[in-house]
Amino acid sequence: MLIQKYEDHIPKDTYSVLLQEGITELRPCQIKAIDKGVMHGKSMIVCSPTASGKTLVGEMACINTIVHQGKKAVYIVPLKALANEKFRDFRKRYGNKIKIALSIGDLDESESYLASYDLIICTAEKLDSLLRHHTPWITSVKTIVVDEIHLLNDPGRGPTLEVLMTLLRQVIPGLQIIGLSATIGNPEMLAAWLEAELVLDGWRPVKLHEGVYLDGEIEFVEKD
Repeated sequence: MLIQKYEDHIPKDTYSVLLQEGITELRPCQIKAIDKGVMHGKSMIVCSPTASGKTLVGEMACINTIVHQGKKAVYIVPLKALANEKFRDFRKRYGNKIKIALSIGDLDESESYLASYDLIICTAEKLDSLLRHHTPWITSVKTIVVDEIHLLNDPGRGPTLEVLMTLLRQVIPGLQIIGLSATIGNPEMLAAWLEAELVLDGWRPVKLHEGVYLDGEIEFVEKD
C-alpha cells in the first residue's frame, strides 16, 4: 500500500523522514503496526516472516521517538557483528538527520558520551551494563527495539534480556518496546507480559514452496 494513504496516521516530521529515505510503500506488518498505535507509543510484538518488513517497524518507532518526541531510542541486536551491520545501514540511511552511535565495547565503561546521541545500537549485554552503571541518559530513552526477541528462550542470552527488559520498564515509565521476530513460539504470552500489542502476519515477498529432494529431482507438495 502506498505510504501516502497513511499520511494522516503518521506524525508530519516522521512522515517527512520516511519519504526522504525513499519509503513509498508499506507492507502488511507495517500497516498493522501503524493501525495498532506504533506511532503513538504503543509497545508491539511483531511476528512475521523474514524480509517481510519487521525492521522498518522498529525504524519507524525510533525515528518517530527522535524527530517527533525529542527522545532517545535504543536498538538491541543479539551479536556484535549484527550491531556493526545495523550501525552502517542506519547511518547510511538516517545519518544526515539523526545522531547514531554504536556501543559494543568494554562492559565496564559507562560511555557518558552517548548522552549526545539520538539512536544507540548495542547488544543486550552492553545495555545491561550501562543500566547497572546508572548511566544518566537512560531516562531519556523512550523506545527500545529488540531484534530477535525470541532469544528470550535462549539459555545463554535469554536471562540477561529478560532481566534487562524488566529493569528498563521499572526505570523508564511509559517505555515503548518493539520486539521483532520471525519465530516466536508463544507470541500471545510474550505480548501479554510486555503489555504490548501483537502484530501477526504471514506475508512474505517471495512465496515458499515445500518439497522433497530425491535422486536429483524435487517433488513439491501441493497445498490448497
